This record gives sequence, C-alpha cells and structure tokens, in this order.
Amino acid sequence: MTGSRRGALQPAFLLHHHDYSDSSRILELLTREHGRISLFARGVRRAKSPYRPVLQPFVPLLLSWSGGTDGGNLTGAEFAGEARPLAAARLMSGFYLNELLLKLTPRGEPMAEVFDLYALTLGALRDGEPEQAALRHFERQLLEHLGYGIDVSRDSGSGEPLAADRYYHFHPGVGVRAVRDASAGVDTYLGGQLLDFAAGRFDSPESLRAAKRLLRAALEHCLEGRDLRSRDVMLALRRLETDK
Repeated sequence: MTGSRRGALQPAFLLHHHDYSDSSRILELLTREHGRISLFARGVRRAKSPYRPVLQPFVPLLLSWSGGTDGGNLTGAEFAGEARPLAAARLMSGFYLNELLLKLTPRGEPMAEVFDLYALTLGALRDGEPEQAALRHFERQLLEHLGYGIDVSRDSGSGEPLAADRYYHFHPGVGVRAVRDASAGVDTYLGGQLLDFAAGRFDSPESLRAAKRLLRAALEHCLEGRDLRSRDVMLALRRLETDK
C-alpha cells in the first residue's frame, strides 16, 4: 500500500531510522492517520539541516511529505507541542515499545487506537508512573487492537468462569484451562491473578508478575520466533545492576 501522495503536518512518532547515503536517512514512523510508514529524509544528516534536531524518538511530531507513505520524501517536520524527552532510565522501555510496533504492526494501515495508546504510554513513562505496569498495559492493549486479545475470563475447555482459587495453564492462541490436579506449578497461573489481568489490574506484585509471564508467552506466539533485542538488553542491564 503506497497511501496518500501527500501528507501535511500529520501527527507522527519516529520509531527507528537507517542511514542512507552520506547525508540522508530512511525513517520508520508511526502516524495516526496512515499507520506505520517509511519516508526518505534527504540531507537530514547534514549539520545545517533544519529537521535534524526535530527528528527525535519519543516526542510527538508533525510531519509533511510527498510521494506516498512507502518511500516518499519528507518535506517538513516540527514538534507537536512540548518536546519532553524520556528520562535516561526509561529509554530502554521506550525502545522496547518501538520494537514491538515495528515487528507487530502492518505497514500503511490506519491505527489511530494504537497511535493513541503509544502516546499515552510514553506520557506515563515520562511522568514517572510505575514502569512495569505501564508496559503491561501497553502490551495487553496492543494485542487487543491487533486482533490477538487474550481472553482469560473463562476456561477455554469448559466455558466456565474462572475460579479465583484454582490454578490454570495458558495456551497462546487458545486461552486458559484448569489444571487437572488443581495444584500450583511453574507454568500455572492462579485464577485470581488471571481475573486481575482480564480487568487490567496490575496493582499487586503477584498479579504484575503473572501478567508479565502471560504477555511474554502471548507475544512470543505472535512474533513467531523473532527476537526482541531491546528486551534482551533490558534483561542484561538488570542482571548487571543485581551483580553490583
């Protein structure tokens, strides 16, 4: 899909960029009206380029282009309001969000809900809200918007509502099913934690840990074997902090 032949001051976020020739870059962008697109930013690597200080990740932008949304040319860029960067300690979480969008969203399909979710999550990270809860909310809602929502309100085998005090297995793409012997195991989830997940409640440490495990399994199923480099880096950094 090539999309519109021209865009004028469209809301966008920069997800990634690749150097192209000695002075240009290819931009990977998330826009509200056109979804995920690629544009050439010609001459942007030159010191005197007016776009060079504007094209930053994690800040809302207004972009203009010509020639379509797949290989078109950037013709204008400005900040959409105040350009508040993420704190250094939360940059890896931002890169993780970007990588999820790059690997899970289709090109050229309008995704206003995903754009708004991304903007809201960046705001939560920027404003100091609990980092892990913000990431879990993003992962959960992103999967829903992309058609991969996780229904853990009922047993996928029997159709019965979950019991808060019973243990369940999660099967990506299928749902949850009660453990036959009703006991805990390394790959089981307590029903109460799954009900918290279904309601988007990540207040307790136990429910937050369960949500992280559940979403990791669901995302790995959707990624079909593709690695997430940003997640590996975050895990390595946490191990370094633990070893200090």
